Amino acid sequence: MGSFIFDLTRVKRALERIPEIIDHTLLKPIASRDEVLNHCSEARKEGVRAFCVSPYFVKLAKEALRGSQVRLCTVVGFPLGFEPIDIKALEASRYLETGADEIDMVANLHAIKMHNWEYLREEISRISEIAHEYGASLKVIIETGYLDDHEMIMATEVVAKAKADFVKTCTGFGPRGVSLHDIAIIAPVAHRLGIGVKAAGGIRRLEELLALVAAGADIIGTSSGLAIIKAWKALRGST
Repeated sequence: MGSFIFDLTRVKRALERIPEIIDHTLLKPIASRDEVLNHCSEARKEGVRAFCVSPYFVKLAKEALRGSQVRLCTVVGFPLGFEPIDIKALEASRYLETGADEIDMVANLHAIKMHNWEYLREEISRISEIAHEYGASLKVIIETGYLDDHEMIMATEVVAKAKADFVKTCTGFGPRGVSLHDIAIIAPVAHRLGIGVKAAGGIRRLEELLALVAAGADIIGTSSGLAIIKAWKALRGST
């Protein structure tokens, strides 16, 4: 079982740089072109770590973010992860060629639930190799809401050993969002094996972000990134 040991040093560091740990996300099915452009503008202004959009909007967002430090992220195998490895590899290559800087790939949930760790390793290794050839990062979503503790641990180990850069908790389209328990389980494993942890799914408030960081999250994925930054600025007394 994961123990809830909250590292207040991590919170203190995070409070100095909240925008830099946020992957601001716009993946709702009815997002419009104007929404994407508006969010790109706000992402640039606030200096978030990354902006995550659907593959349909990668080219548009890339142009809108040009010249900024904001990394462009998109998704592969979203939201269920059932596609064959070759299809995911083709997706990743195409999106990286179009301009994505990071890939958030949904792991094959069938493989995780069936404990087919070799398939999972093969899948992640293949996409990791492609991402790194482009100088991009790979985050692997294991959809923790479907997993027991043992499956979370084993999946995180495979993600790390297959040379991904981060393990990510949830898509936001699963049975629930991230929990503190998820982070307590996966963060010690991920950090011991040298990869980061991205907490995502249902994170809407600054207090939630800070609790997840204290529990071990390194990056926060949220569609409420701009609202969280606003709350952070108010806390600091800045504008």
